[in-house]
Amino acid sequence: MVKYPTGSLTHYTKDQTDLLHPRKQKHRKDVVFSDRGMNLEQQINESNKYYLLENIAVVHKKPTPVQIVKVDYPKRSRAVIKEAYFRQASTTDYNGVYQGRYLDFEAKETRNKRSFPLKNFHEHQIIHLERCLKQKGICFTIIRFVTLNRYFVTPASFVIKAWKTPHKSSMTLQELIDNSIEIKSGFRPTLPYLDAIDNFIDRNKKNGR
Repeated sequence: MVKYPTGSLTHYTKDQTDLLHPRKQKHRKDVVFSDRGMNLEQQINESNKYYLLENIAVVHKKPTPVQIVKVDYPKRSRAVIKEAYFRQASTTDYNGVYQGRYLDFEAKETRNKRSFPLKNFHEHQIIHLERCLKQKGICFTIIRFVTLNRYFVTPASFVIKAWKTPHKSSMTLQELIDNSIEIKSGFRPTLPYLDAIDNFIDRNKKNGR
């Protein structure tokens, strides 16, 4: 088991071939499966597990490179990290492959009701998304308005343009509605963001890209 800095866990079993043959589970019809109190990262991780098990896509969260400086051993079987630092600035949260196309995206949450602060994006993330777009990757963000329980899959091109606009501090909710594809949380997958990506792919085909 590996624990990443975000707190998310990755479990490894002895036989990874089980991933190719998931067990069918029965659920009561009267039970509503939604986000079950999960944050956005957990919802995306659960969705990625579903996409992987169903051979739909291979998408993973990028591990954050950390340099461990000091470790204490209060017990022989247990180590406690006392000091560590990030070796380099991270890029975006997720990347992977879907239908032969490279995906690269960032996940963000806000408790604001009317806008999303652009300061939540860092310059190195914007630069990374620009570079991936130049290589014909499908780049986007998934933005969750927590108090509204609304999710938007927004093309990276729009986020980059907004971020570079002088004196612009946020993207309004209406701007995101007009320039994104809104998705709903549910069950299998928890967050069906690839539905929005299908829409992006269809648009690109119509535009000859």
